[in-house]
Amino acid sequence: MPNPIRGDIRAQAPREATDQPGRRWRLDRLRAILPGLGLALALGAVATALGHLAPVVGAPVIAVVLGIAIASVRQLPAGLRPGLTFAGRTVLQSSIIVLGLGLSFREVLSTGISSLPVLLGSLGVALIGAPVIGRALGVGRDLRTLIGVGTGICGASAIAATDAVIGAAVIDVSYAIATIFVFNIVAVLTFPAIGHLLHLSPGGFGLWAGTAINDLSSVVAASSIFGHGATSSAVVVKLTRTLMIIPISVTLGIARSRSARRPGQDKPRAFTLRLLRGALPLFIGWFLVSVSANTVGIVPVHWHSDITAVAQLLITVALGAIGLSARARDIVQSGLRPLALGALLWLLVGASSIGLQHLLGLGHA
Repeated sequence: MPNPIRGDIRAQAPREATDQPGRRWRLDRLRAILPGLGLALALGAVATALGHLAPVVGAPVIAVVLGIAIASVRQLPAGLRPGLTFAGRTVLQSSIIVLGLGLSFREVLSTGISSLPVLLGSLGVALIGAPVIGRALGVGRDLRTLIGVGTGICGASAIAATDAVIGAAVIDVSYAIATIFVFNIVAVLTFPAIGHLLHLSPGGFGLWAGTAINDLSSVVAASSIFGHGATSSAVVVKLTRTLMIIPISVTLGIARSRSARRPGQDKPRAFTLRLLRGALPLFIGWFLVSVSANTVGIVPVHWHSDITAVAQLLITVALGAIGLSARARDIVQSGLRPLALGALLWLLVGASSIGLQHLLGLGHA
């Protein structure tokens, strides 16, 4: 008579043998990631501390600059690469998901019909201007795309989401982030004075800052310098603008998936599935879940400041890893053309926002 216990042992043995390599692979993967991830976390902590001392600059740009400086002074060991890659991709995607917890679909409507033409108009200027001007300047496709969405939407967050879709080179991501933050700093230092010269109301300046300054921290800094009442308007407009990450990322994913297809390479069904995966990466789906959770009130309002802080830390860690993966000489070799593209887009977006406000009779005190 067969022994049922012995039979169970024999039946389980193959499964245990099969599971063992999987566990070993996960442990090996974890060991490979930890050194580089640990370095990125340490750099992120240092940059965050320095960011509190220099809020105009901000922790993310400090992390990128420090990372590039370290990588330029000393070649990093190859063993750090897996962890830096993980931080530069997965941690960056996680930061976008966390940011979604502080956004609400209702905030789009709360900006009012009057603000949407300015927001969409300035966004269109950036997204159309980037390929046209970038091509004329001889800037590569991925880099001009990153600079365009960074200028038009929300700086590092938009660059992160776009990079996760198009898979740009590390040097392109580093240069795009550096370009965007240069003009963030310039905006913080110049926008308040220009706003007063133009006699903008607090709401008008908030609309201008929210549509023409790239990074949320810089929007808050500039609107706070301008005066009381501008900050709340600027933040609402900026959050509405941030939601544009979703359609832009999906559109880019579809376009890149189609252009990457070779004739006869895939059967229609296989290509359709690959197209959907490229158009809507997993982290964008989770981002939508996060926004929905906040929209229906699952996320307590008093958590929002902590959520923003966590997202900022994750972005800082990820951008520090990207900086550590790049070299200053590579950025120098890219030349002044990408910087010129960023400058022209920044000027066009700022001017179009003010121009649209003037045409619509908005924003003046």
